[in-house]
Amino acid sequence: MEAAITPDDHIITAYRCHGFTYIRGGSIKSIVAELLGRKDGISEGKGGSMHMFAKNFYGGNGIVGAQVPVGAGIAFAQKYLGNNNITFALYGDGAANQGQVFEAYNMAKLWDLPVAFVCENNRYGMGTSAARSSASTKYFTRGDYIPGIQVNGMDVLAVRQACSYAKEWTSAGKGPIVIEMVTYRYGGHSMSDPGTTYRTREEIQHMRSTSDAITGLKQRILDLGVATEAEIKTIDKEARQVVDEAVEEAKASPLPDESTLYKDIYVKGSEPQFLRGREPDEVHYFH
Repeated sequence: MEAAITPDDHIITAYRCHGFTYIRGGSIKSIVAELLGRKDGISEGKGGSMHMFAKNFYGGNGIVGAQVPVGAGIAFAQKYLGNNNITFALYGDGAANQGQVFEAYNMAKLWDLPVAFVCENNRYGMGTSAARSSASTKYFTRGDYIPGIQVNGMDVLAVRQACSYAKEWTSAGKGPIVIEMVTYRYGGHSMSDPGTTYRTREEIQHMRSTSDAITGLKQRILDLGVATEAEIKTIDKEARQVVDEAVEEAKASPLPDESTLYKDIYVKGSEPQFLRGREPDEVHYFH
């Protein structure tokens, strides 16, 4: 996606936002530190996975599907300001049946907003097969009056081409577009989900061995002679070293000072007189 757009284009997604945060300008150290709740985190250790932001990247949102209408709002702002930029509003198949998604579709088409609604269909939502939760699993057709395309989300180059097409579409003033990225989640939805109670281990292994995005790109690079096996191993080794060093730096970062607990809740100058804490006698006075 990033390869198909510019830094002036906009992205908003749900809570699996770590990769987006990095490609939008966040450092590995700041991302890991945020996961560890440390001071050097990209949200100063107070947000975690659901609250990571960068320039023209709006998170990181914890409410299922809530980022979709916000994405439409960002696109509205771009059109209002006369900026010829696209907004990608991403959500999963688990959020695809939310009413607010369809409300956002309607408003986006009414005003022909420059937004691409991207459904990342990993087939299982939190832990339920899409076939059991959705009357129609052709998510790219859900826009009805908005055109849609279905893309192999496990093919890096196909994703880039689809995103490039979406940018061309919206830049031409044709309004919104729906993109379904058909992908797959190897692990469970969360730490409490082993990921094997609603599918077989054989299915997971089959997908990993036949459709893995990284393995597929690597093989294409080798087949086209872009790089050798040895060169790819060197790149992989160097990348791992960079990440390992960043992780150690993040671990060394201190915890946030308690004095920052009530910081960044309100825009400076707009704070109320006081804010209640967890208990009735826990009150913080801003003035």
